[in-house]
Amino acid sequence: MQINSEEKDMLNGKFGKAIKKSMEIITTLGEIYGAKRLVKVSSVQVAGVSYENLGEAGLEFLDEMAADGRVRVLTTLNPAGMDLENWKYLGIDSEFAKNQIRVIEAFEKMGIISTCTCTPYFIGNIPRFGEHIAWSESSAVCYANSILGARTNREGGPSALAAALTGKTAEYGLHLDKHRIPELTVVVETKISKTYEFGALGKSIGDEVGGKIVYIKGIDDASIEELKSFCASIATYGGTPMFYMEGISPESKIIKIPKEKIKITKENIEKSINELNDESEVDFISIGCPHCSIKEIAKIADLLKGKKVNKELWITVARPIKEIADRMGYSKIIKSSGAKLACDTCCVVAPIKGRFKTLCTDSAKGCYYARGKNKFNTRLNSIEKCIEEALN
Repeated sequence: MQINSEEKDMLNGKFGKAIKKSMEIITTLGEIYGAKRLVKVSSVQVAGVSYENLGEAGLEFLDEMAADGRVRVLTTLNPAGMDLENWKYLGIDSEFAKNQIRVIEAFEKMGIISTCTCTPYFIGNIPRFGEHIAWSESSAVCYANSILGARTNREGGPSALAAALTGKTAEYGLHLDKHRIPELTVVVETKISKTYEFGALGKSIGDEVGGKIVYIKGIDDASIEELKSFCASIATYGGTPMFYMEGISPESKIIKIPKEKIKITKENIEKSINELNDESEVDFISIGCPHCSIKEIAKIADLLKGKKVNKELWITVARPIKEIADRMGYSKIIKSSGAKLACDTCCVVAPIKGRFKTLCTDSAKGCYYARGKNKFNTRLNSIEKCIEEALN
């Protein structure tokens, strides 16, 4: 692998210990995956933010990097384990809160913007078509590659941080045209609408094709909210880092469509939904995995206006989006209903194991982690049905 003089200086420690460590991470990955060079990145999204996942070992690494490391490009954070301002409101204990704040302080010391959201494209981290980036949140990686047409591998937390501190990543994987070629065509033979059905579609395709890059036909239209749900689901159930959706993905008109095909029918979608629906009493409802858009917040406020919830309901959202909701009066309506607006966190990374038994959500990804991580039963349904469940 060829590196230029500046990159050699980084590797030799001229810019400090954190940059040296970062360049070691990047060049080692480059050598493993056969990269010929490094490329500049325009933005980074760093995952591995919740103290529950990091622990003291992870925090020690962050403190080491923060001693003399400062980011060189726009860098945002994935969700933390709690609402950084209103953690008591969500039932988070003070010891966890103290450690989570230490994590955020380490990231902020490096110049990372602590918006703590899995939808960085909603809050200003929006790469252009064709730009190289280094993102590490699976749903955002899939969205960036497939919907925005940017180029990123699914980075780990340390490699994403290394890219942020150096402004570089190794040119391998999805940074190269030859690795962005679809292998299979998926023909969707049923109408798909609403976020939960797009989540079920992602599960259906992911279960069928695994991590293959696919070309998807049969989706006439999809909102940003539906696409973020689909990206989250296909990345979770299939490990898929990108896809092409005819008429929606920016490269869908110029890419060669694979001849080998599989079909997704109404029966496949119903099967995926049924597999995520347990017959048990719901005691927790969460909407916003990935984080809600302002359009979804407005919809939820309209559904809750003048009503009271009878079960624990979290609406998870990026803080900048919540501030818009505040100005529009949506937050007041939601809070008046007894529902909880939760910034900076989500039902996947918050330490809530043991607090609830059954989660109702519109997110297929949320169901996956509720079962695997928190041992909850799950119910997958539309936002309207989720709100109806909270009011029941």
